[in-house]
Amino acid sequence: MSISSAFKDQEIFVTGGTGFLGKALIEKLLRSCTSLGKIYVLLRPKKGQSVEQRLKDQLDSKLYQRLREEQPESLAKVIPIRGDVTELGLGISSVDLSRLNNVTVVYHSAASVRFDDPLRSAILMNTRGTHELIKLALQWKKLKAFVHVSTTYSNPSVLEVEERVYPPLADWRTTIKLAETYDEQTLNIYSLKYGNFQPNTYTFTKSLAEHVVNSYRDQLPIFIFRPSIVISTLEEPVPGWTDNFNGPTGLLVACGVGILRSQNCDPDCIVDFVPVDIVVRGLIIAAYKYLITPTPVKTKSLEIMEKDDKPLYVVNCATANISPITMGQVIDIGKTYIRQNPFERTLWLPGGSITLCPVLHFMRFFTMHIMMAIVVDTLLRLSNEKPFLLKLQRRIFAAFSALQVFATTEWHFQNQNFRALHDMVQQNEIVTFGFMQHSNIDYVAFFRNGIRGAKEFLLGESPNSSKAARFRLKIFYILDFTIRAVIYGFLMFLLYKLLLKIF
Repeated sequence: MSISSAFKDQEIFVTGGTGFLGKALIEKLLRSCTSLGKIYVLLRPKKGQSVEQRLKDQLDSKLYQRLREEQPESLAKVIPIRGDVTELGLGISSVDLSRLNNVTVVYHSAASVRFDDPLRSAILMNTRGTHELIKLALQWKKLKAFVHVSTTYSNPSVLEVEERVYPPLADWRTTIKLAETYDEQTLNIYSLKYGNFQPNTYTFTKSLAEHVVNSYRDQLPIFIFRPSIVISTLEEPVPGWTDNFNGPTGLLVACGVGILRSQNCDPDCIVDFVPVDIVVRGLIIAAYKYLITPTPVKTKSLEIMEKDDKPLYVVNCATANISPITMGQVIDIGKTYIRQNPFERTLWLPGGSITLCPVLHFMRFFTMHIMMAIVVDTLLRLSNEKPFLLKLQRRIFAAFSALQVFATTEWHFQNQNFRALHDMVQQNEIVTFGFMQHSNIDYVAFFRNGIRGAKEFLLGESPNSSKAARFRLKIFYILDFTIRAVIYGFLMFLLYKLLLKIF
């Protein structure tokens, strides 16, 4: 059975459907699995908008433009379900629950990806939310596949990561009970110790969520899908699409507008970036594997079930051993192309560099970030404009401090199960669902498209720079050269004077 045929009339429930990965997954399912039944998307009202309006805004976005042009009727298959992953029972009403009785495939990708979330919030969202969805899924008699989207960094202390569940850092039931019992401030006091000194609450609570899934492995057709660092699209529906500043996109944009001049990273560290459309293809094929070969589930008590030796199916969606790239290469590619296609809102000459030396980074950060921000904000105040750069630099510093361990550590992810998914794709569907044909990514073209995508989808600019932006860049070249010449000349003069006194 082909992949598109296997999804015929399937009813799919998606959490995290408004997130980066969720948006791309829904678009691909509708466009490539044309005969599927319905896609139910869990949404909560936000900023005064109803769930219906939020869904409409999403389907009207540029990501879905190709779908609107080719298959406009398929958009009617997407149905919003009002709820909230942080609430008991996901906050879904009894009326909406009855609509979900025929769900056959679940994609659980909802999670807080903020690394600085308080422990209590992260537990309720990432760990308890998973358990609440599983309890609902136990009632869906037609369920054939439950895809729990985790992360390859759920066990950051393990540098050689296999496709298996690792020993728990804490008991997930006790942890949920603690979050339900104690307030945020109390839990924050014990956060570092209770989290077994994990880099952040995100990786800790995602690790616990994997053990929630593992506890129900014999009661549900459930498995874990672990993407690595998910970045902009490689080719579909358009190259370079993104909707956030996470990962290398934020790094390149910050360098491109001239506000990021230094970062404490290892330039030789191989990083595991996976284009979001590759992740989506993997998610679809993994569910297809369960649709064509249903996994029998057993009705056991929880105690007996947890003693079962049958391992949980785990997929590490990682590509560093398929198409590697280092942080230094990312920066070099980005700087080269940004200067060819500059941003419209550039504040200074795009540039900057990365270093492993924390002292050198601190000196650069103080002189190139803080001092520059003070000067710019002062000029803004004198011109009766609102200052912003110093506040922005504080946010950049906090964000990269949270990511420090990931910028200086190299992990190796085994991905035999992930590679095997491609082998399940029939020859006539390789172009639509395969991914190993992209095993040697042209990263120059990829990041060139990524920068164009950041200009269009994040900054609202034209993908190609205007004449004014190119002229402004030339001015910055002259100013940068002049200022450097003056500074270096002054330093050389001081050194000359010093040498004269000594000798």
